[in-house]
Amino acid sequence: MRKIDFRNDEYYHIYNRGVDKREVFTDACDYFRFLKSLEEFNRPDPIGSIYEQNFRKKEPFGHSVSKLVEIIAYCLNPNHYHLILKQVKDNGIEKFMHKVGLGYSKYFNHRYKRSGVLFQGKFQAINIDSNEYLLYLSVYVNKNKFIHGYDNNFNFSSLDEYLGKCQYNLCSKDIILRQFRNKKEYEKYLDVNAKYLKKKKDLKRYLLE
Repeated sequence: MRKIDFRNDEYYHIYNRGVDKREVFTDACDYFRFLKSLEEFNRPDPIGSIYEQNFRKKEPFGHSVSKLVEIIAYCLNPNHYHLILKQVKDNGIEKFMHKVGLGYSKYFNHRYKRSGVLFQGKFQAINIDSNEYLLYLSVYVNKNKFIHGYDNNFNFSSLDEYLGKCQYNLCSKDIILRQFRNKKEYEKYLDVNAKYLKKKKDLKRYLLE
């Protein structure tokens, strides 16, 4: 059982991986489908099938709705994901993650003709209890591919959104960016600290070998 109380207006690091460490994202279609899940399921009311939603309306990422959570940052890797979330409604994180996990699992199982659970149990959650920790995690999540040296052609994280290099508006970025004079200063902060985290990770691996 997860021993954490989710409180409104607090921030949490949410993560999970595929059962048996299996890949849960295999191509661009899977990545985009999960991002669409983050967008569409972030509302109190049920929406039914995302497939059906796409026929009813055409809305870009970031359209305005009543939300369960604020998404601060995200990264999707082949066999796991990381999210930084702020809860804005009672039980918002648990409702949101339940809908995302169930919806994406149904999509994945249908597409790949499989059955059973896709993710490794309930999602994991850690309360982010300081601003310093929040900034640190923004580096870890936005630069996760670099830190862990993932060698694939996909870079599905909120990094480009933070640096103004894409048109997505999935994240609430102000809590991070307002602490820097501009996006260039934040980019420098990301690069310096990501290099430190990568070096720290590589050193730990070397000492354990």
